Amino acid sequence: MATPRALPDCWGHRGASSRFPENTLASFEAAIRDGAEGIESDVHVSSDDVVIMFHDPALGRTTDSKGEIKERKWYGENGMQHVRTIKEPKQTIPTFAETVALLMKPENMQVKFNVDVKVQNDPDRLFALMHDVISAHPNWETALAPRILLGMWHPRFLGFAKSRLPYCRRSYIGNSTYIARKYFWNDCDAFSMWFGSLTTADGQKFREECKIAGKNLMVWTVNEPEQMMEAVRWGVSAIITDVTKTWLDLRSALQGDYEKVGSQYGRIFLWTTFRFYTPFLFASSRRAQTYLENIAGPFDTPRAVAAAKA
Repeated sequence: MATPRALPDCWGHRGASSRFPENTLASFEAAIRDGAEGIESDVHVSSDDVVIMFHDPALGRTTDSKGEIKERKWYGENGMQHVRTIKEPKQTIPTFAETVALLMKPENMQVKFNVDVKVQNDPDRLFALMHDVISAHPNWETALAPRILLGMWHPRFLGFAKSRLPYCRRSYIGNSTYIARKYFWNDCDAFSMWFGSLTTADGQKFREECKIAGKNLMVWTVNEPEQMMEAVRWGVSAIITDVTKTWLDLRSALQGDYEKVGSQYGRIFLWTTFRFYTPFLFASSRRAQTYLENIAGPFDTPRAVAAAKA
């Protein structure tokens, strides 16, 4: 009997965010109900030291409130605990503690948690607060810590992660194979890459390097079935998607008849999609690095280098 083909895990990008408000408990729970092996979310810290699950540094895009998260309190009459999402069904913003509690329910003990660490954070403060939440749970060292993957965009965060959360696995998040190799290769066992960054010849080389080195390769944010199928051909370990049910249904079909189902999805989009052209990818990578450095400082400052080596 043939050995079943290994297919990528499903990780819900901000939960099942195509159907529920992103980064909410409802979205996380929906992804888990769909059968996702993991959920991905983002963290910021309020002015009164509460770690919350939220993508943007400010509230305006997705909620009925405004203001920078770092300047807003969580508790109190005007606290963010009272904020609701614009998208229906209206939801509260979950805290990191509430999300961890969800993952520690007996029925969710198999679900992994990819924490996207936004560069607006003070890493020492953030990781200390996260440790307090994680270590408050019984058996956290065996039942929780191994399931948490810290995703980092800037090398300055590496040393703080190794110091404050040494028990968590680490990953690079970004769109640059150059940055992944130069700053993160030795300190991360996973690489969470934008789909387009892996479509080039160098992207193929990076995929092969990860396979040889035993690095887990995750790809985001993959919502189109043809791109999902391409990620399968690449042999990635996980597909991060807004449409968890779409990938899980396709994966189930592939498990039933890989050749027949896979043949329905061509590869011509790789050569006809402008944003996958090398000049565009290079400019996008440089733009992203400039953005990150403007917020968290240059990648090559002594402070960043020292932090990464700590």
